[in-house]
Amino acid sequence: MEMLNFENAALAAGYYKIAGCDEAGRGCLAGPVVAAAVTINPSKFYLLQGVFDSKQLSEKKRLVLFEQILLHAHCAIGIIEAGEIDEINIYAASRKAMEIALSNLDVDYVLTDAMPITTLAIPVIPIIKGDQKSILIAAASIIAKSVRDSIMKEYGLKYPDYFFEKHKGYPTKKHKEALEKNGVIRGLYRETYAPVKKMLEK
Repeated sequence: MEMLNFENAALAAGYYKIAGCDEAGRGCLAGPVVAAAVTINPSKFYLLQGVFDSKQLSEKKRLVLFEQILLHAHCAIGIIEAGEIDEINIYAASRKAMEIALSNLDVDYVLTDAMPITTLAIPVIPIIKGDQKSILIAAASIIAKSVRDSIMKEYGLKYPDYFFEKHKGYPTKKHKEALEKNGVIRGLYRETYAPVKKMLEK
């Protein structure tokens, strides 16, 4: 199975506690960035069959796989809120969220979706488009997106005029129209992002 090539290389090198790590929400105007780390006993890799890049799955399929991953694997998350994203930038915030998630798992080898992490005393392999090449990164992408979506749905209930449950904070036409009409929610929006910054400068 091609989605196991990186995992099999780690096993061949003598590593058995392998984690995949990915984040969701980097391109959003509002809400946190959420990272997830996933590890599973290598003898159970087959239980993750069907897992693929979360962005290419329907919400229904993603939620089925979310439950499947939670049932069979060990998962941890890291969340960095909008205010801290503004303070340290989204790239650093994404990396920090991954570090938080990984700190809650006992692993000896990490595969990430294109994110180098130099603070860990174990091998970290950044893979471009990793969520399409590694089953563990794909599993992490599903956990991260599912958790983040549930957070944004809660914001949708709290702020119904912004439709967060639909766009999840991404800069869609409907979101930009709601932002223009209703204004910036301080603490929830990323104020260093251009469309938000522009609104605040008016």
